Amino acid sequence: METTIKKVAVIGAGVMGAGIAAHVANAGVPVVLLDIVPAGATNRNVIAETAVEKMLKADPAPFMSKRCARLITTGNIEDNLDLLADCDWIVEAVIERLDIKQDLYKKVDAVRKAGSVVSSNTSTIPLDQLTGGLSDAFKADFCITHFFNPPRYMRLLEVVQGPQTRADAISAVSAFADVRLGKSVVMCKDRPGFIGNRLGILWILAATVEAIDNGLTVEEADAIIGRPFGIPKTGVFGLMDLVGLDLMPHVLASMVGSLPAGDTFHILNRDLDLIKKMIADGYTGRKGKGGFYRINKANGGKVKEAVDLKTGEYRVSVKPQLASISAANEAGKKAAAALLAHADRGGVYARRVMARTLAYAASLVPDVTDSVADIDEAMRLGYNWKFGPFELIDSIGAEALIAILTAEGMEVPPFLSAATGKTFYKVEDGKRYELRRDGSYAELKRPDGVLMLEDIKRTAKPLLKNGSAALWDIGDGVVCLEFTSKMNALDPDILKLIGQAVKLVPQKGYKALVVYNEGSNFSVGANLGLAIFAANIAAWPIIEEMVEGGQKAYMALKRAPFPVVGAPSGMALGGGCEILLHCDAVQAHAETYMGLVEVGVGLIPGWGGCKEMLHRLSKAKMLPRGPMPAVAKAFETISTATVAKSAMDAQEKSFLRETDGITMNRYRLLADAKAKALALVEGYTPAEPVEFRLPGPSGKVALEMALGQFRRMGKATPHDEVVSLHLATILSGGATDHTEVLKEEDILALERKAFMALVRHPGTLARVEHMLLTGKPLRN
Repeated sequence: METTIKKVAVIGAGVMGAGIAAHVANAGVPVVLLDIVPAGATNRNVIAETAVEKMLKADPAPFMSKRCARLITTGNIEDNLDLLADCDWIVEAVIERLDIKQDLYKKVDAVRKAGSVVSSNTSTIPLDQLTGGLSDAFKADFCITHFFNPPRYMRLLEVVQGPQTRADAISAVSAFADVRLGKSVVMCKDRPGFIGNRLGILWILAATVEAIDNGLTVEEADAIIGRPFGIPKTGVFGLMDLVGLDLMPHVLASMVGSLPAGDTFHILNRDLDLIKKMIADGYTGRKGKGGFYRINKANGGKVKEAVDLKTGEYRVSVKPQLASISAANEAGKKAAAALLAHADRGGVYARRVMARTLAYAASLVPDVTDSVADIDEAMRLGYNWKFGPFELIDSIGAEALIAILTAEGMEVPPFLSAATGKTFYKVEDGKRYELRRDGSYAELKRPDGVLMLEDIKRTAKPLLKNGSAALWDIGDGVVCLEFTSKMNALDPDILKLIGQAVKLVPQKGYKALVVYNEGSNFSVGANLGLAIFAANIAAWPIIEEMVEGGQKAYMALKRAPFPVVGAPSGMALGGGCEILLHCDAVQAHAETYMGLVEVGVGLIPGWGGCKEMLHRLSKAKMLPRGPMPAVAKAFETISTATVAKSAMDAQEKSFLRETDGITMNRYRLLADAKAKALALVEGYTPAEPVEFRLPGPSGKVALEMALGQFRRMGKATPHDEVVSLHLATILSGGATDHTEVLKEEDILALERKAFMALVRHPGTLARVEHMLLTGKPLRN
C-alpha cells in the first residue's frame, strides 16, 4: 500500500505539537491540530486555538509567514476526531504516559483511513510498548517520528521503524519530512533517547557533574566545552538555560530508568541539590527569572551574572582566564587536541567530559545505530555541533583518545579499539566512506536530488579561483560561483572574480551560473574591515573604486547573456542581499534572512540595492501606482534596516519575487538552483534596462516629514537622520521630477555620491568601528 501525504493531523497542541503543526503549514500542507477539552471550558477548542494565537506572536516565529496559520484547522479530540478521516499522516504529541497514548491510538484507529501513517513524537517510551495490544493493521502503519524543538528550525528528524511497520509507511514519511519539511532523516533503533538525546543528555550530565566536582565556574566550563570542540558558545550551562532547567530532572529520570545497568548514565547520575534549588526558586533558565546566567536589572543597570556552583549565589559574570583556553584559541583547527592535552584544570575538565562523551558515542555502535555518519548528523543537526563526535575523534586521533581514556580510568568501547590505526571516515577517488564495526568501509551516498559542492570539490579543480571566491563546474553546462572569504564577506577579490566569470561562461560554452556556497551564511555583506582601514588612512579613491566595482560587477551579472540564479541560505545581508536582487531568479533556502542593513553602520546600499528595491516595489501588487508609493515603501524598508525572517517573508517584503523558488531542505538547494537555471536557458534574453520616473525634491520633502515624525517619537537618532536624508535623496531621484526619465546608471551615481559622503562622516565611522568591535549596532 503506497501512502502519499497531502494532509496531516497533529494531536497535542503543546509546544512541540503546535510547533510541528506550524511547520507542516510552512510546507503549504493543510494540517489539523487537536487537543483535549479542558474542564469547564466554554470554548471546547480553546487549547488548540490558543496555541495558534501564541505562535503568531512568538519570537523566534514558528510560522515562516503568518499566512501559513490559515492552513491549520483547530479542534478537540472529543468532538473532532472525524477530521482525521482524510489525513494521510497523524502525529501524536501528547503527554508522555503510555496509558493516555494507547487510549488515544484506539480512538484514532477507529476513524482513520486505511493506509494512513500514525506516528508518535515520543523519545522515552519504546515502540513495542506503544503498540502493545493494538491491531496488526495499526502496527503496520505505526512508527516513531522524533522532532527536535523548535520544529521549524531544528533540521533533525529521528525515525524508528517497528518490526511490523511497512516499508512504504517509512518511505512516505521520510520523503515528506525530507523534501517538504526540510528535515535530515536519521533512522534509529528502538532504544532509549534514540541517538541525539542518548548522547546529548549524557554530554550535558557529564559536563554539569564534572564542572561541580572539579571546581570550575560556569563561564570556564562553557568556554572549554564550547567553541574549541565546534560546539555553540552557549556551551552546556547556557544550553540548559535555553531549553529550561526544569526539563532536566524529568529527562534524566527517564533515561536512567530505562537504560541497562552499567550504562555510563548510572555512573554519572546523582541528585544535584543546586539544580533542585534553582528550579524550586523559579530559576529555570531564560523562560524563568534566570538560570545559570541572568541579567540583573537592579538600579537601572543590565549586569550579566552567573551562579557560583559552590554556593548557589549569583555573582558578576567574569571572563575565564585559564591557560588551557588560551592554548586552544591559539591552536586553530587543532583546538580540541590542544585542550585535551593541557595540564591545567581546564584540560582535566575537557578530558573528563569530552573524552567520556566521545567514547560513549562509540559505544552506541551497533546498539543504537550501525552508522557513525548518523550519529554525527544527529549531533550536528540536533545539538548544533559543528563536528560530529566521530569527526572529532578523527581530528584528535583514535589512539590519542584511547590513551586519554586509559589514563582517566574510563572504559574503551570495542568499536573505538577497532578503529586503532584507522579513521572513522576516509576519502578515496573523491568518494567518502565510513568505518563499519567489522572494520570494513561503506560508501556514504547522497539521497537522490541532493547535490553538494563539497562533493564536487573533492575531485574537481576550480575554473577560476582567488583568495575570496572560486568558480566550479557543477555539470550540465552550469557553473557555480562560491564565496570563500571569512563569513563570506564581499571584497574586491569577489567582485573581480564575478567579472572574470561573466566573461568565461560564454567563452567556454557554459549555459548558466548559480551563486551559492555552503557556509553558515550566504553573505553578511561587504567587508567593513577593509572600508574602515581605507577610511583611517583617508584612502577615499580606494573606497570609491570598491563601490563602483561592486556596481559594475552586479550590473554585469544582471546583463549577462546567460541566466544567473542566486541560491542563498542563512543571512544574506547588505551586499549579499544586493547581489541576489540583481539575479534573474533566486532559489532560496526556506531559512534565508535577507535585508539591506547598511543604515545600521551609517551607510546606504551602494551596490544597486536602492535601485533594485525601487524597481521591485514599483511593480508590487500591494502598492498603488504613482511616483510616491514605491519610493515611500523603499524608504521605510531600507531606513529601518528591515530583515526578512524567512524566504516567504522575503517574498512578502519584495526582496524575492513571487516567481522565485523556495527549497525546504538545505541539502537540496544547489540541485534545485541548478534546475531553475537550466529551465531559464532556452530562449533566454538578458533583463531589459529599467527606466525610473521619480518625484524629485517634492518627494524628498514628504520623506523628510516622515523622518521628522520618527525623530519626535524618539525612534530616530541624530545620525539616523543624516543617513536617512541621503537615502531620501537617492530614492526621490535627486534633482528630477516625474516628467523626466532616469536610467539605472543615474540611480547608481546617486548611490555612489551618498555612500562617499557618508563614509567620511564621523558618525558613520563610529558606527562601523563599533560594529567591528562588538558585533552590535551603535545608536548614535
